[in-house]
Amino acid sequence: MYFLGIDLGSSSIKFSVLDAEKGSILASVSVPDFEMDIIAPKFGWAEQDPNLWWQYVKTGIRQLNAKHNIDLKRIAGIGIAYQMHGLVLTDAQLNPVRPSIIWCDSRAAETGDTIYDLMGHENAQKIILGSPGNFTASKLKWVKDNEPEVFAKAAYFMLPGDFIAAKLSGKAQTSTSGLSEAALWNFSKGRLATEVLDAMELPESLVPEIVANFGHQADIDATVASELGLSPNVKITYRAGDQPNNALSLNVLRPGEIATTAGTSAVVYAVSDNDTYDANNRINTFLHVNNTEQEKRNGVMLCINGSGILYQWLRRIMSIGSNELVSYEKLNAEAAKAPVGSEGLRFYPFGNGVERIFNNKQATSGIQNLNFNIHQSSHLVRSACEGIVFAMNYGFDVMKSVGASGDVVRAGKANLFLSPVFREIFANTTQTTVELYNTAGADGAARGAAYGYGYFNTLNEAFESLTCIDRIEPNAALRQQYGEIYEQWKNTINIIQHNEHSNKSIIL
Repeated sequence: MYFLGIDLGSSSIKFSVLDAEKGSILASVSVPDFEMDIIAPKFGWAEQDPNLWWQYVKTGIRQLNAKHNIDLKRIAGIGIAYQMHGLVLTDAQLNPVRPSIIWCDSRAAETGDTIYDLMGHENAQKIILGSPGNFTASKLKWVKDNEPEVFAKAAYFMLPGDFIAAKLSGKAQTSTSGLSEAALWNFSKGRLATEVLDAMELPESLVPEIVANFGHQADIDATVASELGLSPNVKITYRAGDQPNNALSLNVLRPGEIATTAGTSAVVYAVSDNDTYDANNRINTFLHVNNTEQEKRNGVMLCINGSGILYQWLRRIMSIGSNELVSYEKLNAEAAKAPVGSEGLRFYPFGNGVERIFNNKQATSGIQNLNFNIHQSSHLVRSACEGIVFAMNYGFDVMKSVGASGDVVRAGKANLFLSPVFREIFANTTQTTVELYNTAGADGAARGAAYGYGYFNTLNEAFESLTCIDRIEPNAALRQQYGEIYEQWKNTINIIQHNEHSNKSIIL
């Protein structure tokens, strides 16, 4: 019996097939071959076409058979992970009525602030453990206020993964954890946050059927199954946002356990059994995938928008004059040529929308201390890696202040964690042991699908075959070096924030 995991990112869509009996991943593919475009009609906007996602999903499923000879008829269940906080609006026939406003789009930040003030800060934090911020509900309110003719066509709002599940099944649904990602979950009452809908003057009829993260959510549509060569008995049995799913992929399910990833954005995600929040909304709390009425499990999350997208930018800049892009392996090798601290070069990796650690202010990136006679491409790449980790640690300090911390952090050996330099910087700056696993989001979604289907009796059983492939321990000398450099970096950030305290942006 096979289970398919789909991981819908903003750069690509990844697919993995799990042989549940063996507990191993049989095949993985990623589509498209290039990084998907993010459309920015205006400064601070970021959109993608949901119909294009759906075309790529169909392509990826077919490639599993064409490239790896996977018998698609043996797939019993499908699990879906997806980029968080995006808004997909569809009509009653599940056709999008506008492009998706994705996670890094900043247009609704002011809308969220207005609703936060209207609800009262203390009241909002009690209900949704923070501010509506720039999350999905605020984006929906923005469409209502600014595109009334589009809003009038909408029958459902969904998160990106909900849309893919709907195209597979013909049913509009969302999950409990998805609602928490949208700032639409009442943590104190354990239900849809109708208080937010009322404050935003949004009809509850737009909310699709609510399902649990695991379980028999829907059956595949017979026409879709025939088109893709799947069994007509396939079930949708799991869905979750990419960061809760990344934690699941790493078997991070218990209080005190921490997962991290550094893809397009960089995230540290800690599991808690408390309704934890930061008074300044610099971190966020969502329902974790294994939350139940009997056993509270929340995910406390720090997000830095400028991570892998900065690496993509460097890749393009360093490829000027070449017929093809330099490889990420080449970037990693370049970073290793420069010394710790990049000979004074400092990178501030904020240039991808509003940043939560700056109270949802629009932030721009910056480079400090650049010396044309000293600094080479290797310094630039290494300082970018250092800046990304320093930004993550800046938020990690906030997580520690609300009790969400630990000494061990788990990561998949992927994206920036493929770089030995990045791993060294992370372990010694955060002063944690990094455990690396040979897993990815689509792998976790496949295991989640198997558990949701009922093939595995427990999540622990689903992850029995997951093993740690490497451990990076902090080094006393490097800890001191990185600690001193980080403090210099942080002081610059604090000075800038103080000088621009009343502004809506952070200029670096």
